[in-house]
Amino acid sequence: MQDKYPYKQIIKKHTKQIELKSNNNLSQNVAIGGPAPVIVQSMTNTLTTDVNATIEQIQRCAELGAEVMRVSVPDRESTMALTEIIKKSPVPIIADVHFHYKRALEAVEAGASCIRINPGNIGTKDRLKEVVKACISAKVPIRVGVNVGSLEGEILQKYNNNPCPEALAESAIKNIKLIEDCGHDLIKVSVKASDVMLMVKSYQLLSGQINYPLHLGLTEAGPAFAGTIKSSVAIGTLLMQGIGDTIRISLSAPPEEEVKVAWGILKSLELRHRGINIISCPSCARQQFDVISMVAKIESLICHIKSSIDISILGCVVNGIGEATRSHIGITGAQSGQHLIYLHGKPYDKAKTEDLAQKVAEIVNANFS
Repeated sequence: MQDKYPYKQIIKKHTKQIELKSNNNLSQNVAIGGPAPVIVQSMTNTLTTDVNATIEQIQRCAELGAEVMRVSVPDRESTMALTEIIKKSPVPIIADVHFHYKRALEAVEAGASCIRINPGNIGTKDRLKEVVKACISAKVPIRVGVNVGSLEGEILQKYNNNPCPEALAESAIKNIKLIEDCGHDLIKVSVKASDVMLMVKSYQLLSGQINYPLHLGLTEAGPAFAGTIKSSVAIGTLLMQGIGDTIRISLSAPPEEEVKVAWGILKSLELRHRGINIISCPSCARQQFDVISMVAKIESLICHIKSSIDISILGCVVNGIGEATRSHIGITGAQSGQHLIYLHGKPYDKAKTEDLAQKVAEIVNANFS
């Protein structure tokens, strides 16, 4: 029930649309680019050869909202395992390939919905052509994944060994052309860096030169806290400019955390809506209940909800009533100890502090499950 103001509307820049096709009865095709919403993806960190652990991790991420998962295939054993993983995955699988072109060929054969290659380390042009030929035959998209740490030597030399935005964009365009020259145009592109400004400038530069979907990511963003901040700044900046069609948050943390952060970014920009959005005050001496602990209690009781709901939890009437009338559910601390609960902007019930979290959970489950 948040007011919708025109300034909140972010217009995604037009790009070509591609589709990641499902290769089992458990998942659905996923459109990326064009009018499609910004898609959330993550990457497994299990050993791919451990099929059960990998599938379980994919399922947990999918439950949290991952719509695509990437799986690394560093060796032949991994691409063999990929066949079984794809059969049981609830979302399309992207095979992540480095160094050996045969892994890409094997991944296509295994049924990957897309392959990610870094042209800077995949090998000769002839090997790249062989990979592209296999993708054309299977109608499998390719992500051209340029990374600041693995740019081609000749491009680095041209820019005085400085991996600048121009170098990243030039590498992407060069390798896009190689794929196009082979007759393939199911392409999406990334130009990742671990430096926020370098990453942002690279995507800004590239987006003005190509019409392919862009995969956004701040690579090697670091541990959960710092990586979340840096990724939110970088990816949020680009999304607000209409740049970006799919995102991955690269944290040194479980991939489930990456999915949560990705959705947090998209929800904060009102680009996607899924799950609970809690509006809560930092608390002060005016609070009529312990806001911090109450937020934690309520969040733990309703974290399973997938419907898009705004819940305001404010400890006093200063902003409490105003926020409550703009939220699906609102809580305002009352000096009497009977705290006010609003539903769809109107007074609905009251509850004591010790009953408040459970009462809110009951209202959520009754009205939004």
